[in-house]
Amino acid sequence: MFVTPAFAQAAGPAGAGGAFASFVPLILIFAIMYFLLIRPQQKKVKDHRAMVEALRRGDQVVTAGGIVGKVVKVGDDGIVEVEIADGVKVKVVRQTITQVMNKTEPASA
Repeated sequence: MFVTPAFAQAAGPAGAGGAFASFVPLILIFAIMYFLLIRPQQKKVKDHRAMVEALRRGDQVVTAGGIVGKVVKVGDDGIVEVEIADGVKVKVVRQTITQVMNKTEPASA
């Protein structure tokens, strides 16, 4: 009456199928994270890099600090000179440019 049956002895060995089944949720979580977070972020970084590489003189840009100005000089060393008012020029790092508002047309040859 006080003896409980030993249910643990009835279970068989787990085997390889059980080990794989325990990793399936982890694999699904990683796949969802990749398609919802990692892949869109990589695309955004790629688009920003292309936008910064395509900067040229005369483009109207917005910096990360919110300064709006016109590109006066694009340096090879990663520095862009931006005119924010008449005669007021500042040097900003290329990667801090967040948006190109007005794109200038390339000069026709």
